Amino acid sequence: MRTAITGAAALTEGAGGRFDSAVIHLDDGSRLVVRVPESDEAEAEAVRETTALAALTAGVRAMLPFLAPEHVGQARLGTRTARVQTYLPGYRVDASHVPPGRGVATALAAAIAGIHDLPSSIVQGAGLPARTAAQVRTDTERLLDRAEATGRLPFGLLRRWSRAVALDALWHVEPTVTLGGVDPSAFTLTDVDGVPTVSGLLTWGGLSIGDPAEDLRWIASAPDAASDVVVAYSAAAGRSPDTMLAERARLHAELEFAKWLVHGHDSASETVTADAVALLESLDESVRDEPPIGSGTISVDDAIAALGRVPAGAAEAVDTSMHTDAYDPGLIDGLLDEDAEATAAPAASDAVDQETEPIEFSDWPGTDDAPAAEESDPDDAAKNALRRWTGTA
Repeated sequence: MRTAITGAAALTEGAGGRFDSAVIHLDDGSRLVVRVPESDEAEAEAVRETTALAALTAGVRAMLPFLAPEHVGQARLGTRTARVQTYLPGYRVDASHVPPGRGVATALAAAIAGIHDLPSSIVQGAGLPARTAAQVRTDTERLLDRAEATGRLPFGLLRRWSRAVALDALWHVEPTVTLGGVDPSAFTLTDVDGVPTVSGLLTWGGLSIGDPAEDLRWIASAPDAASDVVVAYSAAAGRSPDTMLAERARLHAELEFAKWLVHGHDSASETVTADAVALLESLDESVRDEPPIGSGTISVDDAIAALGRVPAGAAEAVDTSMHTDAYDPGLIDGLLDEDAEATAAPAASDAVDQETEPIEFSDWPGTDDAPAAEESDPDDAAKNALRRWTGTA
């Protein structure tokens, strides 16, 4: 049975995305998403995403309390591959807009804990990356060494991060299935009886085994909700409490600056390197009077008590469209200025009616006047890479 297209619309937030995306409306009332990578790096990202989705068998999906996209098909489109996925409806919330108390914060925490409680065999069986606790620590130390080798890392941050790497108590990590640094904007939410509930997860390309704290690094951009997220996560996770979880999450967030510096150095981009240095200097100044990483822990009992005293907050939702590939979660900006206001992104345009035509995944038509890839310039590519450093959004 051939399914026909009844309409299509661009799917973007207009911020220089890594993918050219569209939502397709079908005559049976369903919707699909078509994504075409704009660079070799985005192509590699799309391959990882497809591989991860293939690992989500029917049995695995039955374990999830929310939906994941399904890979429907793909076809060559010039030098790129167009990939088609099912559409996940719902609204999304930027990390900086996650309110304290029960609601979005606790829903996100429980959803992330659910991912972390998946059997590790899912990742191992698919041949996806897996790291031990020792490897997580070694990789962190190696990143710090590479950042120091550039000669541009502020001494204050080098000392702060070196102390954290050397602190044995910080690295009592129980590796779990992770998403490699997920951001709240990757989740779709719907309101059930007025309560925000996670209904889907859009990005799976970082599926692996590693430090669960990486998936909570975004709480650095949500300081008001951070303790609520940590306690809700701890309550939902099927493991012993990790008292250093929030401390490692903070470290992983700060190290995004180091990754950006290394990226600029390795790509020989002075523009990116200078930008990274400016960010690092601002971070160095902002954390100068803060206690060292690893000096504070969050008591689960205390956090639960505090959570009960905090009223549920209304979240500021972002665009309700699904795949907005240019979405910038603003993790780095959040670290530098916790009170910074995120720029609202324009909503995706309404569907444009088109003449009905059959879907043929084997021969997806292209457009001769498609916009040129925004990453053709090395510096533009590097700037877009900054978004990728902040988490698989």
